[in-house]
Amino acid sequence: MSRRWFARELETVATFCRILRTDGVALGFTAHDRDLWFDGVLHRASPGMVPSSIRRSAGLDADSAEVSGALTHDAISGAELHAGRFDGAQVRIGVVDWESGERDILYAGTIGAIAEEDGAFSAELVSRKAELWRDPVPRTSPACRAAFCGPGCNLNPQRFMRELRLQAIDAPANAVVLEGAPEAALHAGGTLRWLDGPQAGIVAGVMGPGPAGGLVLDVPIEPVAAGSRVLLREGCDHRLDTCATRFANAANFRGEPFLPGNDLLVRTPGPGQ
Repeated sequence: MSRRWFARELETVATFCRILRTDGVALGFTAHDRDLWFDGVLHRASPGMVPSSIRRSAGLDADSAEVSGALTHDAISGAELHAGRFDGAQVRIGVVDWESGERDILYAGTIGAIAEEDGAFSAELVSRKAELWRDPVPRTSPACRAAFCGPGCNLNPQRFMRELRLQAIDAPANAVVLEGAPEAALHAGGTLRWLDGPQAGIVAGVMGPGPAGGLVLDVPIEPVAAGSRVLLREGCDHRLDTCATRFANAANFRGEPFLPGNDLLVRTPGPGQ
């Protein structure tokens, strides 16, 4: 930090919290009694947004923090929390001098578990240090461990994405019917990103075929007008045969389909073996 905060008896300092959602929306809040504009983000005066004590250490243990507040601000609602708009969002908590504009970040992390009770919410924040506790050693598996079009797979996702329009929604099946009736077998395990409507920016997984040639999604669908745009991406079943024949990408297959598994010890020979 370039400044010693709270070194004087009277300080013109307020805390702020900035949330960067995965759908590209940036939200700012401050404990000051008026809105503050800095870093290109308007930080709304929201006394209900209260960061708890922040624990930071020089060791490898993950830093901890928590944010709580009332569901009274227009930018945060119970419906958006349930829709997953804040899942995995980046969070920055810091202090700002509302006169000089000086500011420092005290904590940076992502939103983990979110709880809602009696019209209020609390969010557990996960620091970047938590990544140090992940096991980086890959384990053997008959299926490919790489995410489709992700690191290791190395395919260009743009090849398997196209923009379509919504024709109808089958609410009981939680399925969407899209123009062109895309083949469900090719899109099972893929994603659908809403570009229009109340769920714009939300990414849902495609679980499989639905009624009338639709696609069943893993995220509840809100009422959306016909003609709304979506971005549909194909999926992959992570089998070697699919990787080789459909994508011609067997060289990047991240699995061991011919490695004997633990069940080899309990196999018994059949007749004629």
